[in-house]
Amino acid sequence: MNFKKILIAVDNSVCSELAAKAGYELASKFNAEVALVNIIEPAPASVNPDFTLAPVFLEAYDNSKENSHLLLEEIANKHGMGIATTYLSIIDTATHGIIQQADEWGAELIVIGTHGRGGIYHFLMGSVAEHVARKSACPVMIIPNKD
Repeated sequence: MNFKKILIAVDNSVCSELAAKAGYELASKFNAEVALVNIIEPAPASVNPDFTLAPVFLEAYDNSKENSHLLLEEIANKHGMGIATTYLSIIDTATHGIIQQADEWGAELIVIGTHGRGGIYHFLMGSVAEHVARKSACPVMIIPNKD
């Protein structure tokens, strides 16, 4: 396989740091371009009597978008090795947002980290990485967080 477009899903965690490192190493080997995607989970909606979102929520989303972009820049600067990188920050649920961005950007591979949670938490919540792997149209490389 020769991947030319690699999407790396990141958040502000150790496991996504490992995924970013692995994703950029692959991109370097395949001479591929990278898209870093950070999903901003939607906050519970609060509706004012005039049916608009409360200003606090709008401000929170603005700050989240700004913080998300800063995170993506930091990761690209740390691991990017000069590889062409597209930044994708969107408001969505994690699984849906990652898959949608991979489809829209034309990713040929998704690289994602996993927290490695087990037991009852995994039984109840599942894993974003696992859901992405099941629903993605392209291959998914899951990078485990080994302590």
